[in-house]
Amino acid sequence: MSLDFQDTIAAIASPPGPAERGIIRISGVAAVASVADVFHPTCEGVALAEHRRPIRIDGCLHLTSLRVPLPASLMLWPTDRSYTGQPMAEFHTIGSPALLDAVLETFFQHGARPANRGEFTMRAFMAGRIDLLQAEAVLGVIDAADHEELQTALTQLGGGITSKLAGVRSRILALLGDLEAGLDFVEEDIEFITQQQICDRLTQCLSTLVSLASESDARLPSGYRRRVVLAGLPNAGKSTLFNRLIGATKAIVSPVAGTTRDYLSGVVHFADVEAELIDTAGWETASDLIMERAQGLRAEQLDVSDVVLWCTAANLTDDFAIQNAELKRRLESTGSDVVEILTQADLVSDERASEISASPISLTISAETGEGMAELVETIAGHFTAASSSRSELLASTSARCRDSLKKSRTAIEAAIHSAENRLGDEVTAFELRDALHEIGAILGEVYTDDILDHIFSNFCIGK
Repeated sequence: MSLDFQDTIAAIASPPGPAERGIIRISGVAAVASVADVFHPTCEGVALAEHRRPIRIDGCLHLTSLRVPLPASLMLWPTDRSYTGQPMAEFHTIGSPALLDAVLETFFQHGARPANRGEFTMRAFMAGRIDLLQAEAVLGVIDAADHEELQTALTQLGGGITSKLAGVRSRILALLGDLEAGLDFVEEDIEFITQQQICDRLTQCLSTLVSLASESDARLPSGYRRRVVLAGLPNAGKSTLFNRLIGATKAIVSPVAGTTRDYLSGVVHFADVEAELIDTAGWETASDLIMERAQGLRAEQLDVSDVVLWCTAANLTDDFAIQNAELKRRLESTGSDVVEILTQADLVSDERASEISASPISLTISAETGEGMAELVETIAGHFTAASSSRSELLASTSARCRDSLKKSRTAIEAAIHSAENRLGDEVTAFELRDALHEIGAILGEVYTDDILDHIFSNFCIGK
């Protein structure tokens, strides 16, 4: 969106159609001069250009297309301390569409141009008057369909989410300062902060981000299809389970490890929730470029998953059981919602079956025979229901935009904690913290692209 923010813009800011009152909004560096050309105060006094504080003035608009003056009240913000961060004015007058159009036409003749969608709010954002979360909340207030949606939008507009993220950001910046000060004096062996203090401070930040991420998952936009990813060691029965759930033979099933080299997807209904089911390559060390690519694709799908079904083969040997437990623990440490299931129950002996019954894994299935499949579907549906029922302060549109950044910032802080706990070096911890700051900046709008702004503000109406 290529716009000149020095231009004076004008638009109708009240709802369309006739009403007792209509509002014309004007903003720009020359807004006061444009207003002075058209508006005549009822009481003589200080010239408009000399005002330095917000003021309400009654008077009349002298329009080029009308023979008689139009009564109006002027709300004037003459300095950069307005909503848009530049001189701004609002005229409240008779809400006749024809009269409002005449007012606009007069201002266009005096140097203003028509405002674009969301341009008033975009100017507020660019001037630092509001952040991107609050800009999205303005649209949320406008589009709110019920009281709950309105309250959510007002909470976000009031800075409830912003204050939480700003608090995390300031704590990370302070910690980063301590770390870098210590790096400057590393040869003097001066410890500015202990590794335990680093972990404690980062754990507080992580708790806030985990809470916000949960709210983000609970406020996904309508039409969003949740993602369930199958993961586990090779030959854990993922492809057989995938075929069973989608009701078709789409994945190749083979006893040879590494058969799945790409990921497959299909649509599955878990109770009333439609989800995308994704079958990924088994978790193993890449032996060639194709396998390396498959592992990369698996990681990408895990990053955007809502639920990960970790498939543990019921007939797993002790050696592989250790590897399986470590990989599952590593996945859980990223913040993914992991549900572990015992697969291939039909391939175990009666003796092994009795051992499985005492296992802490509560769900045992066989995709071949259908054993446990109804319970599996019910479990996944329960996860979706629990996520949707939690009260969120985030708008759905904000959740969709911020979801990935929230997850990446959490991952970066978890990596920083891991670095501190294992004494990998303050420079490694500092590197991870810079990643977290970048992602938090993307949420608040300190880091953005023109495409992001176009997507957000193009959904606004004219005059907002």
